[in-house]
Amino acid sequence: MADMATTVEVMPPERSLLDRKLRKSPNRLGILVFLAALLSGVSYIGLHLAHDLDNVTITSIWPYVLLGLALLIALGFEFVNGFHDTANAVATVIYTHSLEPHIAVVWSGVCNLVGVLLSSGTVAFAVITLLPVELILQVSSGAGFAMVFALLIAAILWNLGTWWFGLPASSSHTLVGSIIGVGLANQLFNLHAGTSGVDWGQALKVLEVLLVSPIMGYGFAGILILISKRLVKYPALYEAPKNNQPPPWPIRWLMVLTCTGVSFFHGSNDGQKGMGLIMLILIGTVPTAYALNHAVTARDMQAFVYAGEQIGNVLDRYVEPNTSLTGNPRAVVTDYIRTRELKPETMLALRTLVSELNREVSLYKAYKSVPAKDQTNVRNDMYVASEAIRLMEKSGQPAFTPAENAILDGYRSKLDKSTKFIPNWVKVAVALALGLGTMVGWKRVVVTVGEKIGKEHLTYAQGASAGLVAMLTIFMADRWGLPVSTTHILSSGVAGTMTANGSGLRLSTVRNIAAGWVFTLPAAALLSGLLYGLFRLFS
Repeated sequence: MADMATTVEVMPPERSLLDRKLRKSPNRLGILVFLAALLSGVSYIGLHLAHDLDNVTITSIWPYVLLGLALLIALGFEFVNGFHDTANAVATVIYTHSLEPHIAVVWSGVCNLVGVLLSSGTVAFAVITLLPVELILQVSSGAGFAMVFALLIAAILWNLGTWWFGLPASSSHTLVGSIIGVGLANQLFNLHAGTSGVDWGQALKVLEVLLVSPIMGYGFAGILILISKRLVKYPALYEAPKNNQPPPWPIRWLMVLTCTGVSFFHGSNDGQKGMGLIMLILIGTVPTAYALNHAVTARDMQAFVYAGEQIGNVLDRYVEPNTSLTGNPRAVVTDYIRTRELKPETMLALRTLVSELNREVSLYKAYKSVPAKDQTNVRNDMYVASEAIRLMEKSGQPAFTPAENAILDGYRSKLDKSTKFIPNWVKVAVALALGLGTMVGWKRVVVTVGEKIGKEHLTYAQGASAGLVAMLTIFMADRWGLPVSTTHILSSGVAGTMTANGSGLRLSTVRNIAAGWVFTLPAAALLSGLLYGLFRLFS
């Protein structure tokens, strides 16, 4: 009887070597360095958190249980974010053999850390403005905690699902979808109470950026490849790696540069998305420590009072004679934020809020001197005043003069400095969560980006073009305070270079990525809305 023939698939040597690299565990020294960094970061976080809570009077253990649970979930979101978005930053540098996988991951984590620490916080609070204003002002209520838990858990579940299948889904897209789901559910729960749902103007602005950025990544990366072929006559740049060897040093430095830039700007943009939610958690659980920025100096307080007097004079010009208030000033201004309908009493209510804030700031002279029971009230007055001014300037109603707009901007910046701040320990916590997530779950998404988008192996020029476009796009979005998706920009950039280079695309992968892009928002919205409804039953 003839022997049975056995077919054995022979893996190309280069593929086999790369697989071994991807499976290789970090050495002991690397593990020890990472553990030392992790321990140092956790110690820093613990010491500063303890210092912030030192002057907080403990009346019940329950707020601290909520604080710990909410922080764990918020940092869990950033941890899973590291699976997806940070992994994209190292894909090109690994698949061009410019850096060993574990060195690339550690280096990317360090650059993310620096990016997070140097971030302005603008993106963090841009995401927060998508939430219903009532839930922001009442974050310490049952509905407020239901909101935070629902949107974060929904985002984590969806991100874990897409990561499991190796799909480069967007954490930004997922978070925005979760916020929209909570907003819609909040509106359905309070149909007759006049509460707000989604700030569709702000949401559409964010969604436009999330839609346009991958198109820009695809187009610009492809164009960059074509331009470089015409202008840069360096044949090795357009070749795929051979025999598992690193590229020549000029190319290697270029690849490491793009990895560094994408990682840094990912930290400065994506790393902020969880920060705003963490600040809401801190305000809701321990407002005495975090409702107001206690780092504001006495000189800043004096400048605030002076700016309040100036804006008071501006608002007086737009308060109609014989106007009277029919309710609490903050409630009237909040109603304007919710409806965008400018009524005669709106200007009077805003003017009254400004006067009350000036009186309180003059009285206490330092935010840490504000009584614990009043910290949240002062913070909420400042928040709604800032939001109302922002919306008035945006809508052009009333028609302030350029000089008046300058006064309004100056006053609003002082309001925001008092309420929209992020302690350094929060930044360190987010950076550690991102870095740890990257080191744990980077392989699945890296393999998809590195070898499953195009039909041919990624060349040095393709990797550099996709990385450079992603780096610059995220940088510009960060400067404008807009949340973008590192995942979408870089993976679409790789696809753009494959198309421009005639390398061909693996349509099954592109189809899966596109399906993930299309379904992420509605799926995350549905999941967070259902979770919000469930949590509201127990709040």
